[in-house]
Amino acid sequence: MNPWFVCWALVFGVVLIWSGIEPKDQMTWFLEVSPGIIGGILLLVTYKRFPLTPLLYTLILAHCVILFVGGHYTYAEVPLFDGLFGSERNNYDKLGHFFQGLVPALIAREILLRREVVRPGGWLVLFVVSVALAFSAFYELIEWWVALLSDEAADAFLGTQGYVWDTQSDMFFALIGALCTVVFLSRWHDAQLTKRGLSRP
Repeated sequence: MNPWFVCWALVFGVVLIWSGIEPKDQMTWFLEVSPGIIGGILLLVTYKRFPLTPLLYTLILAHCVILFVGGHYTYAEVPLFDGLFGSERNNYDKLGHFFQGLVPALIAREILLRREVVRPGGWLVLFVVSVALAFSAFYELIEWWVALLSDEAADAFLGTQGYVWDTQSDMFFALIGALCTVVFLSRWHDAQLTKRGLSRP
């Protein structure tokens, strides 16, 4: 296995283990880190058959670290994010939702280009942003379902902190993340795809 991917897996595992040591709430921890664990397993299973670009692997790892940190503290109590930019709430969840748009958008972009589902251009941008927003909306539905099924973990998992527009602002930050992928990462991503022969130049 590629040494770079071994380092990736090592960072993933160490942060996950740290996250699981005396978390703020055990049930909330499980709910928050589950997507990262599932993603890590999928990457391990598909590594040889469908290796991703280093850029995408790196951003997925960053997203997983964000999930694991949020799971350890709960999103409403992550240090350094209280009162950030003059806000009265802890805004760590907004960082998470920004990456929830950034990373799925890049995943969609890589799959669409490598499978030649759509050519580079306007349609690619539309599909990439739409997939990211759909992923964000589906996650909000999952949060709602969990809240209905588990009264105990609902508040910590939702992390609304009494903000009535929390769901809408979460999706807005995901949209910003997706647009950042399109605007700032596309050329870098294209260069890596071409260099590794994963898509047509």
